[in-house]
Amino acid sequence: MCAIETPVFALKMNALVALCHFCELHGPRTLFCTEALHPPSPDPSSQMGTPVPGDRDADREGEGLTMRANSSATQRGEMCEGCRSLPASHPGFVSIDDETGIRFLSHQHPRQPQLFSVVRQACVRSLSCEVCPGREGPIFFGDEQHGFVFSHTFFIKDSLARGFQRWYSIVLVAMDRIYLINSWPFLLRHLKLTIHSLQSTALKVFDSEQGVCPQRALRMNSVFSPAVFPHQRSGNAARSLTSLTQHPNLWASLHCSFSWLLKASGSRLTEKLLEGAPTEDTLVLIERQTEQEEEMSCWEGAEGGGSKSQLLQPESKLGLDFLCEASKLDELPGPKVKSLRHLRQVLGVNDFRQLAWHVLMGNQVIWRSADPELIQSAFTVLKSLLPVGCVRSVPYSAQYEEAYKCNFLGLSTDVPIPAHVSSSEFSVLVDVTLKLRQGLAAGEDELCALYQFTISSANTQPTDRGPTLLNKLEVALSNENLSVDVVSHCLLCLKEEWMNKVKVLFKFSKVDGRGREDTQKVLALLGAAGPGEEDNVRLLKYWMTGLSKTYKSHLMTAVRGGERSPSQ
Repeated sequence: MCAIETPVFALKMNALVALCHFCELHGPRTLFCTEALHPPSPDPSSQMGTPVPGDRDADREGEGLTMRANSSATQRGEMCEGCRSLPASHPGFVSIDDETGIRFLSHQHPRQPQLFSVVRQACVRSLSCEVCPGREGPIFFGDEQHGFVFSHTFFIKDSLARGFQRWYSIVLVAMDRIYLINSWPFLLRHLKLTIHSLQSTALKVFDSEQGVCPQRALRMNSVFSPAVFPHQRSGNAARSLTSLTQHPNLWASLHCSFSWLLKASGSRLTEKLLEGAPTEDTLVLIERQTEQEEEMSCWEGAEGGGSKSQLLQPESKLGLDFLCEASKLDELPGPKVKSLRHLRQVLGVNDFRQLAWHVLMGNQVIWRSADPELIQSAFTVLKSLLPVGCVRSVPYSAQYEEAYKCNFLGLSTDVPIPAHVSSSEFSVLVDVTLKLRQGLAAGEDELCALYQFTISSANTQPTDRGPTLLNKLEVALSNENLSVDVVSHCLLCLKEEWMNKVKVLFKFSKVDGRGREDTQKVLALLGAAGPGEEDNVRLLKYWMTGLSKTYKSHLMTAVRGGERSPSQ
């Protein structure tokens, strides 16, 4: 096992959140800081000893003394009310995660001197040179030496401030650049909630103060004198954030918010041991999750925020929108399709092959039934035939959706199919109607007893030749000695085999721009020529659309950089 050398303070910090303020008298200042203190690693020389119950209390008291010392040292410098959060006598806030033993400590400044300089630099840069357009919003900056920073600047209303607002920022400092970039949508979404809460609370105080004494009219009627201006400004520049929001437990609330953010950020991204390179399905799922989080952040900004429970609800369903897992089939009520072999038994061999052929060719598959759970179970099984990147599903709709929006469409029985779809060879319709007879015969399948399945399509091409993947899959399905799990693994291997062929064809035809004759030679080399060649080529071209953006970008970058294979 190889050892990785990591900076000392990165191990102790992982990430750190700070609230910063631009004081009109003293410039950028750190107001409040929350850091995560990990439990020390067990010392082999002291493993035989027994921990003393009072040690934990002593450590906590030691942390409080350290905080007081740091705070007292800061008090000796130049600080006004606007630069100060907690008084010198305040020991700070401590929260302990019982699951991991991590302590979340909050005070005006970090406990360690080396972290103080890192946070100080992040504070100055976030409120001076590193500013996004409009001065409000998120920005990313940093380096390997001083850490990387995710910063979100914002304004707080103040009736006595210049321009009636004061400038603040929330910064999250970490040594892991990839960690911060991957956490961007998550951090942005939850920091916006905190910022919106501060701004809305301060706005109420601002409106009430303006109603008592309107400052705009007072300033316009007052006489401006350059000699008196510094004295006029000195009293107005020292308002604290507690005064602006009139929140009695402001710092305790921020401690809870920042502590939760550090804990949630660390738990949502975990390292996993992968045996080999990630599959295309894994890459596509990661890309879709990132896109969904970004869309959620954009929606939140357009809607002006919302409750935390409403915003977190879509995140808990990530993955269900991409590809339903077969393990979730048992949770669906009523009769349902259990597996590909079960669907083949229900539809019959010929109808199943026709339906599977349309799925693999990329045609639109439409199910029309009064039972949404039945359609969902069928789609769950059928989607396993395709790479994740090729799946676009609308489980149940009250109106027809065009093929460019979805290749799996569930409809209620009263939804009409447009004429151009019924006459198209690129779609297949499965009508599910309820049988009139009652009762279940001995050994009869429940779906066969309850429903009648009718498959219709305008396609005139033969579906019994290929593609090769479907031919091999049917051999596995017809072999009763193979269990459902074995067939699933067989399908997974077939999909990986053909996805590798798709990658070769994409590199050869799209990236390198080879001609038709050379492409035919590659198809023969890949085993796509021969019986069912037309279906194999059509499958390969359709599956190209399911390649991940990461893989395509990697190939394009390699070509632009001149990194071609030796054969070229």
